[in-house]
Amino acid sequence: SIMHSSKHCVVPSVYLVLINGGKILLARRFNTGYMDGFYSFPAGHLNGKETVMQAVIREGKEEVGVDVQPKDLTLIHVVSRKGNDAERVGFFFRAEAWEGTPMIMEKDKCDDLQWFALDAIPENTVDYVKQAIATFRVGKPYSEFGW
Repeated sequence: SIMHSSKHCVVPSVYLVLINGGKILLARRFNTGYMDGFYSFPAGHLNGKETVMQAVIREGKEEVGVDVQPKDLTLIHVVSRKGNDAERVGFFFRAEAWEGTPMIMEKDKCDDLQWFALDAIPENTVDYVKQAIATFRVGKPYSEFGW
């Protein structure tokens, strides 16, 4: 085996999937410097002191003001993605239940939040997010993007 002097780094990210009555909640990115004007899920990165599940719960609260309990979360998809700057792994969790009405909490990073029919995802949805939706809808837990 080949010895590596440094460990390979992969950046994890989390996505909160809320589905209600056949509609899915998407937020339009604004002023973030990445894919602005495109829809994605409430999402973010780990802060270094939390689990993947704790991160998705925190992001749901910070970005759309909902409270989700760990027991109501199910990991429904993982995307292994080659980004421009780094290799990334995205964890998509579906919340079966939540408290609160989703609303834009960070107006400096999001300028639209709405429910879309699962078969009518906006064209301007982040490409790998669109792929994740299509893939978890057919029951597949894993996909790759950008390799």
